[in-house]
Amino acid sequence: MAISAALPLIHRRVIRGQENPLDRATVVSIYPRPLDEYKYTLFPGRWTMNPGSYDKPEVLTVGPSSWFFDKDEESPIVEIPVGALQIAESIVKDYAGAVLEATLGECQPGLFFLPGTITSAQVKTDHKARLDHANQLQKNWYLKLVKVADSLWARSNGNPIAISDDMRMAATELHLVDKPWLQDYHAVAMVKCFACGNLRNPEYPICPSCKYIDQTHPRAKDLKFAV
Repeated sequence: MAISAALPLIHRRVIRGQENPLDRATVVSIYPRPLDEYKYTLFPGRWTMNPGSYDKPEVLTVGPSSWFFDKDEESPIVEIPVGALQIAESIVKDYAGAVLEATLGECQPGLFFLPGTITSAQVKTDHKARLDHANQLQKNWYLKLVKVADSLWARSNGNPIAISDDMRMAATELHLVDKPWLQDYHAVAMVKCFACGNLRNPEYPICPSCKYIDQTHPRAKDLKFAV
């Protein structure tokens, strides 16, 4: 079968350039959750880490990645290499800066990066100052999450769906076991208040909006008010 000259066959494939074996960086995590970071424009573009802790930091050695510029079918595909330090910085900042209530450099998950290939033991001995700083930033983030959780708990009249898993994790890590929203609650089906129509938690006898008292609630008779 003849192939038309107007439809030439174009065979193109991408081949990465030689990688520098010394171009390495290490991402360190004391964040008690797994990390799965994916960057669609880079190759390789996915990095995963197990949960870490202050006593046992989790480390991930990363190398350089590349992105590719493809102008048209007739032009060569241009490889744009990205160094390992830039990759490590991107992993840390893109993840830590995107979680609820995080502010980079002030309060954030315990993630940071170091140049070269570093073991978990070396992090604890040779980079203890960085480890302590990351631990303090993570504690600051935990305290902020707990403060937000307290506010949401009060404003939602004790509705457990207002509290995120990160907030419960923060209270657990800070050993604040007395928090009422830390318990393993089931989602509460909110009901309309008979008097004002606003949603209220049926586990409590008083509507937080209009202060109407549901006399059918079993605990209504136990309410006492100051004169």
